[in-house]
Amino acid sequence: MKPIERGELLGLAEYEAIRERFRARVIAEKRLRRVALGPKASALFENRDTVLLQIQEMLRTERITRPAAIDHEIETYNENVPGDGELSCTVMIEIADRAEREAFLSDAAGFERHVWLVTDDRRIRARLIPHGGQLQDRTTAVHYFKFDLPDELLTALRSAREGGSAWPAVGLQVDHPAYAAQTALPRETLAQLADDLAS
Repeated sequence: MKPIERGELLGLAEYEAIRERFRARVIAEKRLRRVALGPKASALFENRDTVLLQIQEMLRTERITRPAAIDHEIETYNENVPGDGELSCTVMIEIADRAEREAFLSDAAGFERHVWLVTDDRRIRARLIPHGGQLQDRTTAVHYFKFDLPDELLTALRSAREGGSAWPAVGLQVDHPAYAAQTALPRETLAQLADDLAS
């Protein structure tokens, strides 16, 4: 999937004019890409649209207009665009109570080493995209991951997309001692990911 380029970004005034429509479209797309990962986390599979929205919203929120600062945002967020044969996923710890969340983040130190994409016959460990480094005594509330897909899974997803076979069983799993969860990816999510892999 092609990274976001500078020429695709709108200036603040131009973005404001189309923001409501663009956000509504991407938010609807995100609903198909988001899955619950147990009671305390969710995962969002990223693509160019979700990353473009993140960049535009960051520029808007922070009122970023300097070219060097814009380039920095593009470079940072482009790491979340999946490459060839990859899936890109943001996992968010979602605990409303601050004290409970802080305790969980301490208990779940090393969380980023315990996230997997699972199929019928294999587990694929998530590869962490380091945004700001790792913490030793706790984990963070947001993690950015990529999964390198084996050829057989790529083939199965492409075949299902073209109607040549059933959708493969694919899920996400966390096996941290402080938090264990597993969820199957629904067909509509798999269809989105298969479209990503074909682009």
